[in-house]
Amino acid sequence: MRAKAIIYIDRFLRNFHAVRERVGQTRICVPVKADAYGHGAPEIAKISQEAGAFCLGIATVAEGAELRNEGINIPILLFSQPHPDEIPEIIRAGLVPFISDIEFASALNKQAEAKKCKLPVHLKIDTGMGRLGCRTEEALSLARYIDACSWLDLTGTATHFAVSDSADELDIAFTQEQLTRFNDVVTAMKDAGINPGIIHAANSGAVILHPDSWFDMVRPGLFLYGYKTVEESAAPPEYAQKLSVFKALQAQPVMELRTTVSLIKKINKGESISYGRSWTAPDDTHIAILSLGYDDGLPRLASNNWQAVIDGKAYPLVGRITMDQCFADLGPETNISRWKEAVIFGGGVPGCPAKDAAALADVTGTIPYEITCNINKRVPRIYEAYEAQFREMGYSAGL
Repeated sequence: MRAKAIIYIDRFLRNFHAVRERVGQTRICVPVKADAYGHGAPEIAKISQEAGAFCLGIATVAEGAELRNEGINIPILLFSQPHPDEIPEIIRAGLVPFISDIEFASALNKQAEAKKCKLPVHLKIDTGMGRLGCRTEEALSLARYIDACSWLDLTGTATHFAVSDSADELDIAFTQEQLTRFNDVVTAMKDAGINPGIIHAANSGAVILHPDSWFDMVRPGLFLYGYKTVEESAAPPEYAQKLSVFKALQAQPVMELRTTVSLIKKINKGESISYGRSWTAPDDTHIAILSLGYDDGLPRLASNNWQAVIDGKAYPLVGRITMDQCFADLGPETNISRWKEAVIFGGGVPGCPAKDAAALADVTGTIPYEITCNINKRVPRIYEAYEAQFREMGYSAGL
């Protein structure tokens, strides 16, 4: 196999149970949009469903339909705004769309009536993200409209935070202001006799820093896949004191990207490697040609600035990363043989010096979300687990 992404299921479950321990009986929504951040949505959805997730989160109608076809039967929230032409599929697949405006609410109600199907929906309120959601001053009237629609069932009310993953005092204050606006709307809905349903707001950063935002459900995304957006210890003293009642969350990277040494070549001093001649051998050396490139999801910006781990030792990637291949400098003397596996970024395997996707994101000027999401589907996902640890957690997926 030229390249593969190892998905450590037990680590995903450890992250899930860490959130469970942190938030207690609060429901957990597992975002599986963007193919579960590149980890494979069908498998992650099945694992989440068995682990006790209350619902899943997706971005497109097609993502939801795929999960239903895979036998997923827990609620699936449609985070993004679909096109009106997709409403029949929303109803058929039993998805739960977010509503930001009366026009979409009306279209949903009309088609739900035609199908004689009561459709669950969530009201989305923009408290400062500036993305989807109605403005706070419009929220009560929209809630009243939804509540009056005979074929819509308002089962939830949500908002989304812009900077909850920051421990900066101004950002914490902004998140608290978002919370105040959201609470004001929810209170107004209740005072008007409208049941807001499941109230939810907290993403990964808010699960870590803002316990007052957990409400009825949390939506941790990146944390479940192994990356912590902010440390509790980074919070200002008064906030750190509030968080001291909780054990600090620990995230374990779930994905490990591996490839194969397809060829080893002797390179003489002064010879260059790859397009643009961006690297020239300072001495005689051996180059391992690795079967992984930017079409697989390895950022081209990592050229001459990353490493591959082969037989437990890190070797620098040299030369420009190409569409299907990259190159590791093995040095003048090497025991590495052809077809050996190379770890490009790791999930923290004991004794392996492979760095994780967050480190790769740092050197390429992006975020770990983008690294894992960009691993191309031509790279097969291989699901592995340490069964003894599974049994310790009481998990019985029969893997």
